[in-house]
Amino acid sequence: MEVERDQTVSSPTVPIVDLSNLDKELVARAVVKASQEWGVFQVVNHEIPKELISLKKVGTHFFELSSEAEKEAVATPANSKDIQGYVTNSQQDVEDKVDRVDHLFHNLSPPSSIDYRYWPKNPPEYRSVNEEYARQAKKLAEKILGWLSEGLGLDREALFNQGFGGGKKAVYTMKINYYPPCRPQANLVLGMQPHTDIHGLTILVPNEIPGLQVFKDDQWFDVEYNPSIINILIGDPIWRMSNGKYKNVLHRTTLNTEKTRMSWVVLLKPPYDMVIEPLMKHTGDGDEAPKFKPITYGEHVERKVRDKLQKRS
Repeated sequence: MEVERDQTVSSPTVPIVDLSNLDKELVARAVVKASQEWGVFQVVNHEIPKELISLKKVGTHFFELSSEAEKEAVATPANSKDIQGYVTNSQQDVEDKVDRVDHLFHNLSPPSSIDYRYWPKNPPEYRSVNEEYARQAKKLAEKILGWLSEGLGLDREALFNQGFGGGKKAVYTMKINYYPPCRPQANLVLGMQPHTDIHGLTILVPNEIPGLQVFKDDQWFDVEYNPSIINILIGDPIWRMSNGKYKNVLHRTTLNTEKTRMSWVVLLKPPYDMVIEPLMKHTGDGDEAPKFKPITYGEHVERKVRDKLQKRS
């Protein structure tokens, strides 16, 4: 998709959903509507303690205080297909349209997917903070998936179980993004190029430096920052599972000229051998034709990575 780079609207128009509302049907409708119209929304009163969100920023220590040796100790091995570990792209030329961001990936769940070699040892509380945050983020993700399932006329557990493999197979990954300051050589420098998420559901907490933008109605919208808010983004698998009813939001990240931007992201994705396909067959409604052919999540990832590499060449 070709998009204009300078059509940006600074307005708090991304939907905000208050999860503390006692009318849970109203909350569910708000989540469904936002997912249908935007593919992104913000949640408040999400029951994840503010102090935990603040403590979770122990990842800042890894990027800003750790030695290069400490970073390399958890780096993704050369030629490895494993996505876990530390990866740096921040030194790329700003004109080459390559994402200018350093990442730290490591799996949070299921236990069989966790490899603590990729978890920083410094600061010492890094592991305990992330494990507790993972428990809270999983509860939030499964609650949202329940509302999205019901919005499709499915049982509350349908998306989580049939789309992601349930509690023993669904993969949760922590991704910490580090966007260093960059003085632009063009009218806009991007930390992340426009993309839709390869993962099913994204739970994102940024620091106070703005930069996240979403695309809707042929223009870019700034996503407003609030320390009490958690951002939820719909990705490709849920778009496919919903037969296109829920949007996989196109988004990007801009860089600040003077300050470092960071974000802490929990990604929910199916196992690689899971078939992702429209789930209407489970509603009993045979009149709606599927818009997408069945594909394993692994095949989807391979196609998306291949397409990205082709665009760079």
